[in-house]
Amino acid sequence: MVKECLFFFFIALPLMNPVFSQSADKAKLEQERKEIQKELQEIQNIYNKIKGQSKQTLGQLNVLNRKIQLQEQYLNNINREIHSIDDEIYLTNLEIYRLQNQLDTLKAEYARSVVYAYKNRSNYDYLNFIFSANSFNDFIRRISYLKNYRAYRQKQIQNILETRDLIEKRKELQLKKRQEKNQVLEKQTKEVEELEKQKKEKAAVMARLKAMEKDLSQQIAAKKKRDRMLQNAINAIIRREIEAARAKAKAEAEAGRKAEEERRKAEANKAASNTEAGNATTTENAEEKTTKRSGLEKKPDSYLNLNARDVELNNSFAANRSRLPWPVDNGIVTLRYGFNKIENTLLTFDNPGITIATPAPGVPVKAVFDGEVVAVYSLGDGSVVTLRHGKYFTTYSNLSSVMVSKGMTVKTGQQIGKAGRDDEGTGGQIDFILMIETRNVDPLPWLRR
Repeated sequence: MVKECLFFFFIALPLMNPVFSQSADKAKLEQERKEIQKELQEIQNIYNKIKGQSKQTLGQLNVLNRKIQLQEQYLNNINREIHSIDDEIYLTNLEIYRLQNQLDTLKAEYARSVVYAYKNRSNYDYLNFIFSANSFNDFIRRISYLKNYRAYRQKQIQNILETRDLIEKRKELQLKKRQEKNQVLEKQTKEVEELEKQKKEKAAVMARLKAMEKDLSQQIAAKKKRDRMLQNAINAIIRREIEAARAKAKAEAEAGRKAEEERRKAEANKAASNTEAGNATTTENAEEKTTKRSGLEKKPDSYLNLNARDVELNNSFAANRSRLPWPVDNGIVTLRYGFNKIENTLLTFDNPGITIATPAPGVPVKAVFDGEVVAVYSLGDGSVVTLRHGKYFTTYSNLSSVMVSKGMTVKTGQQIGKAGRDDEGTGGQIDFILMIETRNVDPLPWLRR
């Protein structure tokens, strides 16, 4: 009996683990699908405001592109769910096959025991078996054996019934999984139709943009000019901060050097009245301090990583990569960082950060991390705020209003201003730039997913 139980356990164990894994994967797929649906709804609300406008702009195309990308992600999620259901159906088939084989084995064993019992059904045979014992202990063992044999027969019947019930339950589960798959397939068909509809809508927008390529080229040229002015302003701010940090470090080093010279002079005067041994000790101390002084004069790798506050900020900022909050709630990235190309045209441009569309102008814009306001300035029709977080700098552009001033200390999530209008004048939009000293980096990997 023990062997049978162990056999059943080790045969079932490889099948149980994939089932648990499938359940975890399914929960992850459902969570991912909810997040995609939420973003799809948000971007649809934004697109509804600009759809159908007579003026075709780069923003419309970018919002539509993002919508199609999300729709494709949603379809991919559904395809993975179908694959997961197919795996579950396959595993259930294997389990039903295994249980059926086990049931057949149990029935065969029970049949053999029934035949044996029938052939030895005489009470005389049982009594003869008991009283032919060689000793009292043997007598007790034979009685115990007969009791165990009866219990074994009953257990055989119980195992047969339980296995039969398991098979029926697995068949019911199989039926539910097939029904679930049919429902997901219907959803897949519906979403494929929606994707085709969006692609046709994009083709229409592209056709209109192609006809207005000159106007689009002017929009891109204006953006390039605005980005260049913004980048120059940020670079000047960062150079100023680096120069201020360098000057501060130099002043501290100079103050340390002067203090060291004063101490050396004081100790030299004191050493004049000491013994020769004391003079030797003083010389050693002076040499040690001279070494420390030379260490202070060594040029650091970064002047923005010298004081304890900057070191703490830099380490904390780096540790929060992929966990920084978004500068706006319910924002949609319409232009990604770096190289961008307009489809079916020769128009290209580089984005110094990411462009985020908001449901409406005037939504709060918040700091993504603790820091200091190092600049508040105007650019075109909007305002710009640049924050310093040690050697990291974040810039929030195209603000309709600002709620901070230069020199202020801000906390993560603190409102620093409000989003301005987008190019169409219907929704909101900000440009978010992240730099490590004078080097631009893609902000998306740093923001919370």
